Amino acid sequence: MVTVPINQENAMILSISGVVLFGVVVFLFFRKDGLKPSHGIVCALFGFYLAGTAIAPSIKAGSASLAGLLGGLRF
Repeated sequence: MVTVPINQENAMILSISGVVLFGVVVFLFFRKDGLKPSHGIVCALFGFYLAGTAIAPSIKAGSASLAGLLGGLRF
């Protein structure tokens, strides 16, 4: 098992990258797949309220682990 130390700077970069990535995905769904604005608002509210629950640290740790795994891949 590989562990990647996450400091405050890496967490901020991961957070901003995640926001940009999900923003692009939502934009593509909106333009290509007919995502309604109301669906996008519901998804954003769900994420906002999910961030305040007890499972938020587990989700953050899992996404940091996945980012570390993907960042370690060499092509």
